[in-house]
Amino acid sequence: MTIRSARPEDAGFIAQTILRSMRGYRPRGGFDVALGWPEAECLDFIARVAATRAVSMWHVSQYWIAEIDGAPGAALCAVPAAGTGPAAWRAIEEVAAAIGLTASELEAIRQRGGYARGCWVQGGEGDWMIEHAATDPAYGGRGLVQALIAHALDQGRAAGFRRATISFLIGNVPAERAYAKAGFVLAEEKRDPAFEAIIGAPGFRMFARAI
Repeated sequence: MTIRSARPEDAGFIAQTILRSMRGYRPRGGFDVALGWPEAECLDFIARVAATRAVSMWHVSQYWIAEIDGAPGAALCAVPAAGTGPAAWRAIEEVAAAIGLTASELEAIRQRGGYARGCWVQGGEGDWMIEHAATDPAYGGRGLVQALIAHALDQGRAAGFRRATISFLIGNVPAERAYAKAGFVLAEEKRDPAFEAIIGAPGFRMFARAI
């Protein structure tokens, strides 16, 4: 196994990673709901977001990839938690303009994308945020995510951060076990019936640990 920084040509794999991690154990996730498009179109949009001039937590430059025999098997992003929301929206706006979405279409995406506001929880100012950790099912059971988390923690520590956070759907038992194994513990949980009606999960949990 080799861990390396993601490159522009990895945008497709990063898009799959983001979609898979957002869905967790449910059939739909953030981009599915916000865009309301078929999976192939969602993946194309996310791949474009991963390669924008605006750097967000979805940008390839923020990701680490675990490779097996030269093939990408898993990935995650690791970024300072501050400012992630506005940066993400700037990336979406950039792609929307590039593909010719109208102002009303973009506003509809923004409105639909607000479905998680009642229960989303993430690290704040001064935290090192790990997100969008996912493994290609073909490479499961090889410890790729554990290796990536350890690498991400090292990066955060080297950058001067003292706490790392990671958020996931309540009920995503494999994710919870993986993060607990990496030394994370429950820090906060939020639930929202409206969110549950859309996704089928009660809300989000945030785990944290010192680094």
